[in-house]
Order: sequence, then C-alpha cells, then structure tokens
Amino acid sequence: MISGASRGIGMAIAKTLHAKGYVVSAGARDVDALRAVLKAQAGERLICARYDAADRGSHADWLATTIDRFGRLDALVNNAGTSNTFSIEEGDEAELDLLWGINVKGPLFLTRACLPHLRTSGSGRVVNLASLSGKRVRNDNIAYSMTKHALLALTHGIRRIGWADGVRATALCPGFVATDLTADVTKVSRDEMIDAADLAELAATAIALPNTAAMAEMLVNCRLEDTL
Repeated sequence: MISGASRGIGMAIAKTLHAKGYVVSAGARDVDALRAVLKAQAGERLICARYDAADRGSHADWLATTIDRFGRLDALVNNAGTSNTFSIEEGDEAELDLLWGINVKGPLFLTRACLPHLRTSGSGRVVNLASLSGKRVRNDNIAYSMTKHALLALTHGIRRIGWADGVRATALCPGFVATDLTADVTKVSRDEMIDAADLAELAATAIALPNTAAMAEMLVNCRLEDTL
C-alpha cells in the first residue's frame, strides 16, 4: 500500500515496485488522476483506491479493498504529505493543524489499521517518507519540520512495537526532491535535486532488506550538509 501515489515520490515508488514484480495498492484523494498516471501498470497487480489522510473512513476502506483483493499486506509506504509556510512568528493555527493532520495523524492511524496484517506477514515493512527537515531545522517553515520530526518518532515507535513480529520500519529522509512540492525552490536548481525515481529505489531497498538488516533511517543528500 502506497499513499499519495498519484504524483511525485509516491507515483515513482508505485511504478518502481510494480516493475519489480510487486502487487501494488495505490492510494490517493483523486482516484481518476491516480488511474491516469498508473495506466501503464493497470491489471491484476494494481489497485487504485481513494485515500484521504484526514478521512479515517478512507483508511479502513482502502485496507479492506487491499485485503479482499490480495489476501495479505506485506508493506505500507506512508508517502502522502504536504507543506506550507507556517512559522514560529506567522501563520494561522489552522495551517499548523492541517500539516499535523496530514503528515502525522494520517500515517499514524493508517499504520495502526495496517499493523495486524503486517505482523501476520512475519516480515512486514513500513516506509515513512520523512525529510532531512526531520533531522535539522534550516528554514522558517517550522510546522513542516515539526511534523517530520514527529514522523521520525513514529517510525522508531513502529520498529519497537513490531520488532518481535518481524515488522521493520524505515524513515526515508531526503533533501530537495524534484517534484511539484519543490517547484518554487530557488536555492537549489532542479537538475541538482534528487530524482524521485532514485528515491523510489531506496524505498524498494528498505522493503526488500531481510529482517536481519533493517535500516531505521535513510538520509539522502543532494548537497553537502555539514550538520549531518
């Protein structure tokens, strides 16, 4: 199951895993857009379902559809996320709540729903799309950094409670990725940013690694960062 799979990193992960032979359950708010971008992958190994991080009912429905179709769940990729300019000094509380709901509560409650199935797998995997902004603070967008720090905590919490049952969790922490989310970034050129397809390969690696070689965090740089 891959959330936010209709564009950017999520779409790249869905396409990469499908190409590697996985059966993929892709989730996004706009199912028509999801089907359009994954048209080439359509078939028995793909589900396109509605997922809205703020709508708990969509979590349960998506999971039920996945289990009914495929009979099991081996991996969850919590990719859906967003950003805004909420800072310590400026921004409405609603902007903070929006990021908290999508970037933290969404992955938390989706993981809670999926965890029994991941435990049954014996080698369940959770990949959380965090950020280097969850490792350090280098700009004013504090709400985004706060939520990504929280997502790291969630990742380590999943590792702790799922370890005995073979569940392994990895936080994928990239710098700037060349997606629509970074379209307005000027401090790094597009050709210097991480390609979403390369990040997808790392997500696939986190899923494929055995229980005895799990990585808690993958820090991915596109430029030198002397604090990491």
